[in-house]
Amino acid sequence: MKATDLKLVVQEKYGQIAQQSLIQEQNSCCGNSGCCGDLEFSMIGDEYKNVKGHNADADLGLGCGIPTQFANIKEGDSVLDLGSGAGNDCFVVRAIVGETGKVTGIDFTDAMTEKARANNVKTGYTNVEFIQGDIEEMPLPDNSYDVIVSNCVLNLVPDKEKAFLEIMRVLKPGGHFCVSDVVIKGHLPEKLRKDAEMYAGCVSGAIEMEEYLNIIKKQGFNDVVIHKQKMIAIPDDVLGNYLSTSEILKFKNGDTGIISITVSATK
Repeated sequence: MKATDLKLVVQEKYGQIAQQSLIQEQNSCCGNSGCCGDLEFSMIGDEYKNVKGHNADADLGLGCGIPTQFANIKEGDSVLDLGSGAGNDCFVVRAIVGETGKVTGIDFTDAMTEKARANNVKTGYTNVEFIQGDIEEMPLPDNSYDVIVSNCVLNLVPDKEKAFLEIMRVLKPGGHFCVSDVVIKGHLPEKLRKDAEMYAGCVSGAIEMEEYLNIIKKQGFNDVVIHKQKMIAIPDDVLGNYLSTSEILKFKNGDTGIISITVSATK
């Protein structure tokens, strides 16, 4: 599948989630809504309910971490959220930067952007904005943001080098990013990687951890730090849809796995 086709798959799937306005009971990429096709399991479950600024209407359960916990955001900062969805992370950021800061969310999906804007109207915030755009070609000026955050989004971007170049471009000198994302340990079986529904569910778009970190360093970032790692368990009945019994054993023996990470780096 071409990169443009993959983008359309992601746009379509997350557009459906926004239009359905379903808030998952579990904070995961896959849940009872069936947004990930036949995959009905809780991939990742970081809890937002006790996080200051959490907005239940804006939390669609699509994250794989809480990047704001490690992002060192300060009052008055200008912060950009990549793949802002219905706006939850932006509202968490707003609780930190206060009235003197500025929060911008960018999302590839029109329906998500519209939902985030509607949620923002309810809050009455005047220093939070949501725009529609491609992370690989952001319609944003150079050197604009103190901090960039993202939650389970960059793994869905086909050209990750281009995405991190864009992050470098729009960050202010001395600024930093902190993102939660999904990466692979070892070689992910091709049957999983090629499945478009798994791609929209945060798995098949993921790359190996070392490759991911090397892309960050290649774009010129410094002080790369992994703050958190979490192995994502996939039930045998789900793996059985894609892998043989022997492949499942290899997948579970520790040589291969799917991991959520939270990583930061400085421009």
